[in-house]
Order: sequence, then structure tokens, then C-alpha cells
Amino acid sequence: MSLFISTAHAAGEAAQQPSLVTNLLMIAVFVAIFYFLIWRPQAKRAKEHRTLVESLGVGSEVVFAGGLMGKILKIEGDFAVVELSRGVEVKIQRASVISVLPEGTLNNL
Repeated sequence: MSLFISTAHAAGEAAQQPSLVTNLLMIAVFVAIFYFLIWRPQAKRAKEHRTLVESLGVGSEVVFAGGLMGKILKIEGDFAVVELSRGVEVKIQRASVISVLPEGTLNNL
């Protein structure tokens, strides 16, 4: 038994505990990395998407998340009625729009 106790005691003396300042500094560095690499870019993309959705209007040619393209016929709150082709209309959530196409793009396809 004395063999195990002395080994543990020797290991405890050799290992040094980092100071409180070092621990706080490492936490601050991790928070800064998290903020600049993850949170800030995601917030910027969310703001750009919110601006895009708010700027939608009747006649806008859009692409939604599923890859379909169409022209907005009317806007009803959080939804929009989109014409995919002549006579084919669907109601979508405005938040599912991922980009607005330049005018006349659908006619050239």
C-alpha cells in the first residue's frame, strides 16, 4: 500500500496548477474565437436574410429553398402566392425565399 501512496504523493508535487488568471484568459480567448468565427457571421447572414424577406414585393422573381423559381403574385402576411408557370400557383412561406432574381430572368430560361 505504501507504494501507491508515495506514487500519488510524488505525482501531486510534480504537477503545477495553472493560475486563476491563466484560466480566465483561456476562457476569454475561447469566447472571442466563438464570437468571431461562429456567432457574428451567423448573425450577419440572418440579418441579410431578414432584409431580403422584408424587401419582397409583387412581381419579384425568386428562388426558394427547394430550388423552385417563380414570380410573386401577391403577399399575404408571412406567405406569398408564387406563380411557377402559367396557371400553376403555390403558396409559400416568405422565409423560404433564398434569393431574388433580376427582372426577366424567368423569361430567359
